[in-house]
Amino acid sequence: MSPIIDENADIAAAIEATIAKLDQVKAEIGRVIFGQEGVVQDTLITILAGGHTLLVGVPGLAKTRLAETLGLVLGLAQKRVQFTPDLMPADILGSEVLDDAGTGRQSFRFIPGPIFAQLLMADEINRASPRTQAALLQAMQERKVTVAGHDHGLPGPFHVLATQNPIEQEGTYPLPEAQLDRFFMQVNVDYPSLEAERRMIIATTTGAEAQPQRVLDGATLIGMQRLVRRMPIGEQLIELILRLVRSGRPESEALPGLAQQIAWGPGPRASQSLMLAVRVRALLDGRLAPSVEDVTALARPVLRHRMAVTFAARAEGIGVDDVIDRLCRHVA
Repeated sequence: MSPIIDENADIAAAIEATIAKLDQVKAEIGRVIFGQEGVVQDTLITILAGGHTLLVGVPGLAKTRLAETLGLVLGLAQKRVQFTPDLMPADILGSEVLDDAGTGRQSFRFIPGPIFAQLLMADEINRASPRTQAALLQAMQERKVTVAGHDHGLPGPFHVLATQNPIEQEGTYPLPEAQLDRFFMQVNVDYPSLEAERRMIIATTTGAEAQPQRVLDGATLIGMQRLVRRMPIGEQLIELILRLVRSGRPESEALPGLAQQIAWGPGPRASQSLMLAVRVRALLDGRLAPSVEDVTALARPVLRHRMAVTFAARAEGIGVDDVIDRLCRHVA
């Protein structure tokens, strides 16, 4: 079992111990996931910040493999749900059944669903109906579910890794803005590089595949998540984050013509996510405090699912990432 990070210890010493552990985590993941360093880093940032990840990419880019590997390396109990149009909320949350103890007295007994895991893989989340998608809302935000009027706490830590196919949209239900906002990051998964794909096909077609080893456990991960919130961050960086997020709202007058390109912009949850994300990125890079470069590097995955451009902007070929890049150049 991994040693629990003491959040009451000297913060510099605790950060150095955490950096060493995270180097082991990245090394173990790298034995299985070839290339995709940015995707792995952003997903690790989300988990270390205590959030949930939306992985968007076409089939076959190792999204499911990444979730399985993270569960093994981080020592988390994981479950997978394949989202389909006929999936019901009870199939995820669980349900109450009438239990006959044989004494003539009957009572209801709760049978937990697959959401009672530390790492839930929600595969092709946009294929389920809005009613079923909404079943995740309370769990993602409050770390509990309510069934038949009774609250049931989820295990800690609790993280959702959801996948979505951006190409095939027939028979899907777009995620509502309220649920998108509950995802800490939207990580776009692109095709691997030539060298990464070469390594992948050799490793997966010539004998036994490498098996990653467990490095952390749930208690250690919780300690790291607490440590992240204690990491120092400068006042100037806080002001930069606020300017960046607030400039991305339709009523903003930060840049000429920008208000006409933004349909809706990021709320306060985006500022909170960016504050945590830059700390974790610094930690993964072996630094004791975040920098301006951390803010601009993480702006896209933190903001892209919390904004939308207008129809006029789309007609001109302007996407959300283009707007975010323009905001970063303005405030940085």
